[in-house]
Amino acid sequence: MAIEAHATARYVRTSAQKAGLVMDLIRGRDVNRALATLLFTRKGVSHDIAKLLRSAIANAQQKEGFGGDVDRLFVAACYANQGPSMKRIRPAPMGRAFRVVKRTAHLTVRVAERPLQISAVAAEGAPKRGAKAKPAAEAKTTAKAPARKGAAPKKPAAKKSAAPKKK
Repeated sequence: MAIEAHATARYVRTSAQKAGLVMDLIRGRDVNRALATLLFTRKGVSHDIAKLLRSAIANAQQKEGFGGDVDRLFVAACYANQGPSMKRIRPAPMGRAFRVVKRTAHLTVRVAERPLQISAVAAEGAPKRGAKAKPAAEAKTTAKAPARKGAAPKKPAAKKSAAPKKK
């Protein structure tokens, strides 16, 4: 059973578009590579997302049935939704006023545990499943199939006679 956990940071003082650019960098990566990517990303919101990712990892560790191996966690989903915008007024020339919109975002990071890769070990000398043994004589005499359906094999090119050129 794969463990999933998430963490949400609400009302982060950045736009959802700017946060989404950074979240695209870590989506689908394992958590250690995602933290390293965020550490060297030159965006202000990367610090908030790294803090959020560490919180999601801690939430996964507290879940019932967690295997204990943080290296098996990966970023299953991460997204930035738009939060409420604060509207402010900035004085402009000739008695006018410009509107300033201070945007916020709700950031969510979801981590999940990768399933273990279990491979069956075949007994010695036993053929692999689905493998058919061919006789040695039959394997060498197989003809090459045509490149496409219904295509006839190509004919060898006719030799051109060397005729003297006229001037």
